[in-house]
Amino acid sequence: MSWSPVGGLRNSGSLFALALDVMRALFRRPFQAREFIQQAWFIASVTILPTALVSIPFGAVIALQIGSLTRQLGAQSFSGAASVLAVLREASPIVTALLIAGAGGSAICADLGARKIREEIDAMEVLGINPVHRLVVPRVLASMVVAALLNGLVSVVGIGGGYFFNVILQDGTPGAYLASFTMLAQLPDLYVAELKAVAFGAIAAIVASYKGLNAKGGPKGVGDAVNQSVVITFMLLFVVNFVMTAAYFQLVPQRG
Repeated sequence: MSWSPVGGLRNSGSLFALALDVMRALFRRPFQAREFIQQAWFIASVTILPTALVSIPFGAVIALQIGSLTRQLGAQSFSGAASVLAVLREASPIVTALLIAGAGGSAICADLGARKIREEIDAMEVLGINPVHRLVVPRVLASMVVAALLNGLVSVVGIGGGYFFNVILQDGTPGAYLASFTMLAQLPDLYVAELKAVAFGAIAAIVASYKGLNAKGGPKGVGDAVNQSVVITFMLLFVVNFVMTAAYFQLVPQRG
């Protein structure tokens, strides 16, 4: 498929327009509670186990790297605080976003794409039913809620895995590891991590919905839309993560 700057700008504008439509439809009644519950359960069912399994090596790698570095610098007492900050601020939201986009987002895109090529979306519009309000909004809200919950799961599992590898494998001091939590970490770190997870969940669902609603070319077109949605979501997530992290460091004083 050929790409042109004009087509890229057009698609970016259409994606942004869909995001605005979703924001406006969030407060429109009736709220699709049943669809929201079904989508939240589905997204959680396909992401909880992979997220927990991925967060363990993430926490382990961070703990091993930081433990080795602090030992070289003679600052072993800060290994716990550094590990917690790395997991809480960056690893947890990123892992959550990748799993939400890779598992939940691809499922959302495939579902809406299949409805599009079967002309169900067109039939809804003919009947006067807004597909954004009926289908997209519940999926976006479900993705945001599940992302916030998964971020907490990743934080707990990642910090627990980091503690195990730092204390058991690297002969760290349990008391020093736990006591150093409050030396550098603070509650706003948790708040911004949850905010990142919610934003990443919304982005993943909106991009997946956009690609699904614009799928063309039969089943092959749906498969292409799924692949494109995952790639676009990953690119947007890293850009948004950089912007939110930079803004956080400017707005919230850091402990030192």
